[in-house]
Amino acid sequence: MAVKIRLARIGKKNAPMYRFVAIDSRKKRNGEYIDNLGTYDPERKQFVQYHLDRVEGWLKKGAVLTDTAARLHKEFVGKSANA
Repeated sequence: MAVKIRLARIGKKNAPMYRFVAIDSRKKRNGEYIDNLGTYDPERKQFVQYHLDRVEGWLKKGAVLTDTAARLHKEFVGKSANA
């Protein structure tokens, strides 16, 4: 089973929110996920919640970040290192 860390859309029409999830790569975008790793608000461009320890745990197990998830993860780690 190939696990990816990617975004799953939630929220209302014209007001998107995204869940940062670990999911089997064969599942649909909003399909059943394995683990909820955080929530991202694209309008404010910030994470509502982010479980860095769980993301790092999945990466150690061999999960792969998608391009967008990798960009957001890098942004979050950069901000938390500067704080």
